[in-house]
Amino acid sequence: MPLNSISPIDGRYAKKTAPLSPIFSEKGLMSYRVKVEAEYLIALSSAGLGLRKFSEKEKKMLRSLHVLSQKDAQMISDIELKGYKKIKATDHDVKAVEYFIKEKLSRTSLAKATEWVHFALTSEDTNNLAYGLMLSEGVEKIMAPKLQEIVSRMKSMEKKYRNLPMLARTHGQPASPTTFGKEMAVFAYRLQRALEHLKGQRILVKLNGATGNYNAHVAAFPKFNWPKFSKNFVAGLNKNLKFKLELNPLTAQIEPHDSYIELFDRFRRMNTMLIDFNQDMWRYISDEWVIQKPVAGTVGSSTMPHKINPIKFENSEGNLGTANALFEFFARKLPVSRLQRDLSDSTVERNIGVAFAHSLVAYEYLLAGLDKIEVNRKKILEDLDAHPEVIAEAIQTILRREGEKFPYEKLKELTRGKKVSLEDLRKFIDTLPVSAKTKNELKKITPRNYIGFAGKI
Repeated sequence: MPLNSISPIDGRYAKKTAPLSPIFSEKGLMSYRVKVEAEYLIALSSAGLGLRKFSEKEKKMLRSLHVLSQKDAQMISDIELKGYKKIKATDHDVKAVEYFIKEKLSRTSLAKATEWVHFALTSEDTNNLAYGLMLSEGVEKIMAPKLQEIVSRMKSMEKKYRNLPMLARTHGQPASPTTFGKEMAVFAYRLQRALEHLKGQRILVKLNGATGNYNAHVAAFPKFNWPKFSKNFVAGLNKNLKFKLELNPLTAQIEPHDSYIELFDRFRRMNTMLIDFNQDMWRYISDEWVIQKPVAGTVGSSTMPHKINPIKFENSEGNLGTANALFEFFARKLPVSRLQRDLSDSTVERNIGVAFAHSLVAYEYLLAGLDKIEVNRKKILEDLDAHPEVIAEAIQTILRREGEKFPYEKLKELTRGKKVSLEDLRKFIDTLPVSAKTKNELKKITPRNYIGFAGKI
């Protein structure tokens, strides 16, 4: 564990967040920028604008540049911050990537093509495409599969406990029974539906120059169809992406980030669903309806030896809240930029990975929590049996069917704020002016079988 890290993402939780590092780290951002610049240079070579067509070997070489070694990443950082060989410090991260590529090409067959690197582009053309790729691949490769794993775990619990009757609670009070599996199914359905919606997400990008008008492009090649070129370029980037990039034809210097917020809002909503799930699991554990399995050597409390705290679900809840706070801030900040652009979005975008990292930590803790529990059937049924008053709803509803007057009020008088037994209810049924058949029907109702279609739906 890196004990000197300020952020727990790179410290305490580094092992859990490691899969995100190649994508959302500074090195990852550098890699995506190099990829965009290399693909752009290849596209220019095929456009017939004066740059010769590259050989397949040259294209392969260019496409290998984004696989950055630690030395390569350090070189880009040095170019930006302190200079490298004869290159003076740029104090500009995207320009550092441009000079890195030029340096790499200077001793190759593409040495004469170096001034076509970053041709007519503004840094945000490179940057927004890099972030688009980053978001697309991060969601596809890591975030969505982990959420699907949670859904699968919920579904297995749904199947296993679909017919286990359980006392429901509305407003925290005993309510019409449900089944444990059905309550797991509610969360599985919510999350699966949200994941289905996520599949349709598109990430808007731009490739249109300094203020979004192709000014420099048109100045250099006025007869060339630059909007079509940009559209085709983005289509080329999409070939291996599940979450597609989509060209935004109308932007200022920056793509306005509206689609980022759409994506973040999807995750914020799914995270909120999981906060709800964690809190319910916490309550089930508190009621001893769910038991946590003790692990040798672990400690639940520094002073109370008996305790096994539901820390996995609590930690998950806390990390989900942290992630959502960031997602909500992104929603307020990123779509706002003074006039055609200001740079205040740049430092904020660097925290996108932090929000996803806290989400991933939360997902891992939730799954770890589910690994360490088992459902306490005995306790669930005992507590259900201890509240026979929950079948009062069924009794008064059937009496309504039979035309009995004021059935709700009669059951309210019998049960509200009182402790009643199943025998008390059966004695009450015997006093009712209904047929013996109806009385028999009513007496067959118990908290355990009063679950409607819970086990089916």
